[in-house]
Amino acid sequence: MATNGDLSMISPPTSSISNDQDPFGQLPPLPPPLRSTQVLQPLSVFPVSNLSEDSYDYVFGGRRKTPPTTTTTQLKLTSPPVRLRPEDAYRGENINNGRFYRHSFSYAPKRQRHSSRDDRDRESRLRCHGEDEATLRQLLLDLQKQVSVMSMNLSAKLDELQRGDRHLETTVALCEIRTQLQELTKSVESCQSEVSEVKRDMVAIKHELDTVQQVKEEIEELREYVDRLEEHTHRRKLRLLEQGLTFFLTYSIFSAVLGMLQFGYNTGVINAPEKNIENFMKDVYKDRYGEDISEEFIQQLYSVAVSIFAIGGMLGGFSGGWMANRFGRKGGLLLNNVLGISGACLMGFTKVSHSYEMLFLGRFIIGVNCGLNTSLVPMYISEIAPLNLRGGLGTVNQLAVTVGLLLSQVLGIEQILGTNEGWPILLGLAICPAILQLILLPVCPESPRYLLITKQWEEEARKALRRLRASGSVDEDIEEMRAEERAQQAESHISTMELICSPTLRPPLIIGIVMQLSQQFSGINAVFYYSTSLFMSSGLTEESAKFATIGIGAIMVLYS
Repeated sequence: MATNGDLSMISPPTSSISNDQDPFGQLPPLPPPLRSTQVLQPLSVFPVSNLSEDSYDYVFGGRRKTPPTTTTTQLKLTSPPVRLRPEDAYRGENINNGRFYRHSFSYAPKRQRHSSRDDRDRESRLRCHGEDEATLRQLLLDLQKQVSVMSMNLSAKLDELQRGDRHLETTVALCEIRTQLQELTKSVESCQSEVSEVKRDMVAIKHELDTVQQVKEEIEELREYVDRLEEHTHRRKLRLLEQGLTFFLTYSIFSAVLGMLQFGYNTGVINAPEKNIENFMKDVYKDRYGEDISEEFIQQLYSVAVSIFAIGGMLGGFSGGWMANRFGRKGGLLLNNVLGISGACLMGFTKVSHSYEMLFLGRFIIGVNCGLNTSLVPMYISEIAPLNLRGGLGTVNQLAVTVGLLLSQVLGIEQILGTNEGWPILLGLAICPAILQLILLPVCPESPRYLLITKQWEEEARKALRRLRASGSVDEDIEEMRAEERAQQAESHISTMELICSPTLRPPLIIGIVMQLSQQFSGINAVFYYSTSLFMSSGLTEESAKFATIGIGAIMVLYS
């Protein structure tokens, strides 16, 4: 194969041409014509064998200068070999179809001389050969020209191949560069897509930053608003705290607190005349049934008279909220006085009617009255009191209770009303707080909070506040009530069963119940109702026991 223009010499095996062999029979077969897509095959070389002198003279037109040797002489051609077809020679025709290898010539291989006839034939053929010698020489010249042309063409082809190799290398390099450029383009496109995503992310981040900035500005505005609101609230509280007791506010509180005085008085009034009431029950029972009553039964009747008050108070306490919302705080107190007057009258006329059942009924009714008072009075006072006085005025209720206890104990001594004739009057004096409240309370205004929140009567609430505050500027109070209303509306409303079953509200509910039970189980109620008999059982006289009870009441008032 040809590499970089170097042609390999491929020679067939060396052999000598005998006299009976065709000297041109050693030529290789013609290669197929070259195509543009084929690679050039290596040039063939046909040998110049050890020809005989006649053959050499026949072919080359003269004798060899150098005698033949045993080595093979090779004729190197620069183009594919041209085969002279010997069959044309055997036809004896001189055919020329325009191609150099189509020229016919007469040739017959030499044969051994066997006779004279053969010599003559050989001479005849030699003469024919001589005639064709000129043609053969011309053929060889044409062959040499063709070889030169083919050599030039081959050189050009080799140059083209070399240029083609360089072009192929360049093409391969360009293909690699193109591939790299495509990969680079893909990378650039990928980078562009990533850059686009980053841009979108940046836009989203910028939008979020703008949103955060807006939220920050809103927060700053809200903070400023809250600061202004806090400052306004602080100024309003300062103005509210500057409010003090006015005459009309004091009058309203005194009128309302009479109901708690009623509760304290009826709690302690049954204590001092215990023996007097027991004697009355014995007389009634003896007059009714004609026989003396046992001490055990007398104690049971007296226990009923004491405890039925608490039963009525329980019922009144449960209905206090409904009455306050239905009739108002002031209206509920006015209606409650009707019960107070009724119960006091029943107890006052017990001895006249000669019936201890009337005492039981009166005690029950006055118990309902006191239960309602324990709900309505603190509610009314807390709603009409200024913000700075609300806590202090809340203790007025307990003070009124202890004062009523002390008053009933003082009036229950023998020197005043603690006698067999005076105890009905002592019980009937419960009508005084009810009548006094019924006279004083109508002048007092209704609770402003009830008018504003429950009834939505703002103008009426302003009028009530102006009377209570003795001032025309009540906007701060109205605003404070509005805030309280909003806070109340924000709270969830639950039923009693939900309150009991709620695991969140159960702990404070238990704490409140335990505190109330601890107060009741402390024995203070026994002291209120049975202190005189307790002191007498400990060795004191009846009069000393009553004074000891008065001392307990005074201590309670002192520490209220």
